[in-house]
Amino acid sequence: MGLPSQQQRPPGTQSEMTPRPDCGEESYRGSGRLTDKVAVITGGDSGIGRAVAIAFAREGADVVISYLDEDGDAEDTARLVEEAGRKAVLVRGDLSEAAACRRVVDEAMGAFGRIDVLVGNAAYQMTRESLEEIPDEEWDHTWRTNVSALFHLCKAALPHLREGASIIATTSVNSDMPPPQLLPYNATKAAIANFAGSLAQLVGPRGIRVNSVAPGPIWTPLIPSTMPADQVESLGQDVPLGRPGQPAELAPVYVLLAGGEGSYVSGARIAVTGGQPIL
Repeated sequence: MGLPSQQQRPPGTQSEMTPRPDCGEESYRGSGRLTDKVAVITGGDSGIGRAVAIAFAREGADVVISYLDEDGDAEDTARLVEEAGRKAVLVRGDLSEAAACRRVVDEAMGAFGRIDVLVGNAAYQMTRESLEEIPDEEWDHTWRTNVSALFHLCKAALPHLREGASIIATTSVNSDMPPPQLLPYNATKAAIANFAGSLAQLVGPRGIRVNSVAPGPIWTPLIPSTMPADQVESLGQDVPLGRPGQPAELAPVYVLLAGGEGSYVSGARIAVTGGQPIL
């Protein structure tokens, strides 16, 4: 059985989704794997970012949540972090602008004096049926939000990252199996995977790890705000597990990559796709 038909305006709001995505609010149990770390999570207000924020906080980390303009969702995530006994800092801004990326890092350093984990998760996509239909401005905005923002965030954060720090980028199964209607998004996600692999080699000698996570079809606000109703209804039905994933099903992978249990994992790309292979 598919998801109910629904549409939102970008960037989408989690509180208006039916059913609400499961970000681990009721299910995630921490065990101290990230005790006293400081994590920056872009797109941390909802979806995968919220699930990662909840998991990190319950594992003992303080969290800086970067988001575009979804104040209600961001405040809900901050509340969940604080209920876990950790500090939450909200940073509102458009990461398609380099200055906004640098401000996220500045806010984290001002609040905590260090950064241990950087999660580049914020992204933009839009469904288009032809190349001619893609506005020039949309192509540029997709690249600035998805790829350039990761560059600017990493460049700003690296001087503050110490040995043992972790950078985690969110790519996508679409980088390997690109649905044509998401051409700009697919291309950016391939670039992110390549960027993470390259950066892992550059900063490895400094004891900093870089990895990426490649989700499959996950039920997040990106879906109803950027895809037509029929694609929303059928989300995930074509993968081997036959359903969309929930954000909570991604969070443990980010915890692994952020903490000591992933101490020799760098330059990796971990697929969480419901059985759709990335080879």
